[in-house]
Amino acid sequence: MRSSLPKALFDLCGRPLALWPVHAALQAGAERVVLVDAPARHTAPYLPPGVAAVVQPKPNGTGGAVAAALGELDRELPVVVLCGDVPLIPPPVIAELVAVHAQRGVAATVLTTVLPDPSGYGRIVRDADGLVARIVETKRAGDASAAELEIDEVNAGVYVFSVAALAEVIGRLDADNAQGELYLTQAIELLRKAGMAVAAQRCADRRVVMGVNDRLDLAAVREQARRMICEQHLQAGVEIVDPSSVSVDVTARLEPEARIEPFTILRGESRVAAGATVGPFSTVIDSLIGEGATVRASWLERANVGPGAQVGPYAYLRPGTVLAEGAKAGTFVELKATELGPGAKVPHLSYVGDATVGAQANLGAATITANYDGFAKHRTTIGAGARLGVDTTLVAPVRVGRDAYTGAGSVITEDVPDGALGIARARQRNLPGWAQRRAAERESAAESGKEPAANRPAGTEGL
Repeated sequence: MRSSLPKALFDLCGRPLALWPVHAALQAGAERVVLVDAPARHTAPYLPPGVAAVVQPKPNGTGGAVAAALGELDRELPVVVLCGDVPLIPPPVIAELVAVHAQRGVAATVLTTVLPDPSGYGRIVRDADGLVARIVETKRAGDASAAELEIDEVNAGVYVFSVAALAEVIGRLDADNAQGELYLTQAIELLRKAGMAVAAQRCADRRVVMGVNDRLDLAAVREQARRMICEQHLQAGVEIVDPSSVSVDVTARLEPEARIEPFTILRGESRVAAGATVGPFSTVIDSLIGEGATVRASWLERANVGPGAQVGPYAYLRPGTVLAEGAKAGTFVELKATELGPGAKVPHLSYVGDATVGAQANLGAATITANYDGFAKHRTTIGAGARLGVDTTLVAPVRVGRDAYTGAGSVITEDVPDGALGIARARQRNLPGWAQRRAAERESAAESGKEPAANRPAGTEGL
């Protein structure tokens, strides 16, 4: 992967790569899941409750990984072996494989698929009864015969074993192969040599062999996962207008009748309620979008948008922002750790941080809360029904009372009582005839080569 990040932790639509098969096993009904990790235990912080982890002391192959987990397994139950870097195996495929294994009463069952180009995959060689005779690896010249290379049925790397049978052969694996590793496929050969039967279950879904060896593979797998997630939401009643342009994390939750417009990204634990519309061109991260709310062309992170609220276009809702029912954060509005009460509005061109805004309050264009004094953040409180004039700056900590007003262009540094009008701006002064004097001075200056007085800073005319 050419990265300091372990491959197991690369993000795949909101979940670490190696945890996809973990969740698939749990959804398929596994009573116990054991993840085999490296000595650094990279995956430990991400494991779901009840999932055990064991350490493979050295990276000596799939056989070594299974051997490391053997002590965690119940000898009376079958074990399913999944690959941590082959993430897209569907839970129903796992459940069907286990059922087929139990029905046939064999020592092991191998999941297979047919590929138009099987190059690089282990080939399934069957005997006259249709059972697996052996799995032929093809990683180096001479591993397989010409006839075996013509076989298009390949090993998907997913197995069901009788644990007791597996325990008999796992210690006899050797590393005489191209990678110098212990291949789990050799266990199939050893089981056959011991007179035990091995079955194969063919799967038509080729995603079961989509592994990740590099970033190109990851991109291909991510596209499949993205499409799969969108399809599941569409089938559940979510309206995704253009699935090819929408990305939804596997951890996001969308209710039926939600509408997702083109070029929208839903990340993390985001929730979109019924009747809400998100997009186009919106990114929502770990945020809640209430019933009937609208989010257009905006960025939301750890925000809560209440029922019927409106966001955007071109709004930025930062962590800790809460919009109550019917509230509005409009065009080019940035909110941070701010609560807008029911029906409160910040229509456009404003920054409101660390503030509580009461119900039905309306903040005029270019409203700013100066919430940071260089050492600490302070809150601003705006009462219900308050009306702030355009270009009002509120220097926190400050309170604007219920039904109070501020004059346009004011810098409010003291509390405004309920129902009062707060005005804090320089008194306007008009200078009659100033334009004519300026023109005359410029003409005179041009003749003398001196700077005209009109070019001096304002307020210095008499100096």
